Amino acid sequence: MHHTIEERHIFPILAKRMPTFKDDEVHIKSHHGIHEGLDKLGALLAKWNAQPSTYSPQEMKDCLDSWREVLFVHLDQEVEDLSGENMKKYWTLQELERIPM
Repeated sequence: MHHTIEERHIFPILAKRMPTFKDDEVHIKSHHGIHEGLDKLGALLAKWNAQPSTYSPQEMKDCLDSWREVLFVHLDQEVEDLSGENMKKYWTLQELERIPM
């Protein structure tokens, strides 16, 4: 839900002035990678809920590690792109206050 709101409502506004928020750019691509990881994790959780004896800490770790990089790079990139210093390059404070959140 979080990424859907960003992609449908926030990114189109930001993309008018900020290239990293355009379709298929950095943030949207990373959302897809994160969702692939979450889907894998969801499948494992469903399996373990159905058959608790099959739980494997190593399998959990391997799953989380498989999408660790895309998640952490994405979080770091969003922090940088949405920092006050970066936003000042593209928007005035009054303009930012008018973006619906």
